[in-house]
Amino acid sequence: MAGRTPYGNPVPVSDLATKILDPVLRKRAGISIGLVQSWEEIAGPRLASRSRPEKIQWPRRMHEDDPFEPAVLVIACEGMAALHLQHETSEIINRVNAFLGFTAINRIRILQKPVTADNGKHKPTFRPLTAAEKTKLSSTVGLVDDDGLRASLERLGATILGEKKS
Repeated sequence: MAGRTPYGNPVPVSDLATKILDPVLRKRAGISIGLVQSWEEIAGPRLASRSRPEKIQWPRRMHEDDPFEPAVLVIACEGMAALHLQHETSEIINRVNAFLGFTAINRIRILQKPVTADNGKHKPTFRPLTAAEKTKLSSTVGLVDDDGLRASLERLGATILGEKKS
């Protein structure tokens, strides 16, 4: 029985996902999932919430005998985080190299773009229209012949009128 895995023991989904995603990330972005998962420890909580490692750009080797050259780590970040990231570049390079176990990175390229999903914006709620507003709206768009266009204009008008305070 030695060497056989017992059936029925649960395997964490994160282990399965890591086994699937790690080769894909290595091939497409030159980055390991371990670096992405440990980004908060590497960059610190303040920068990790506004940035993420995108890819590692390894220099092309023309021949097998060419000496090893460190790569460029591309980090996506938002707004002011770019300035903080720029000031802490050397520290982050040292932490990434310590994480990887060798001098893999010698530069960081900052790519400004949205990183976090904006969960703060929610769909606004509109007040219900009064009977007078409904009749005025329907009489305004009532002359439109196309039913679909008329319905769209009514929804637009209801939204505009619903935003205004009564």
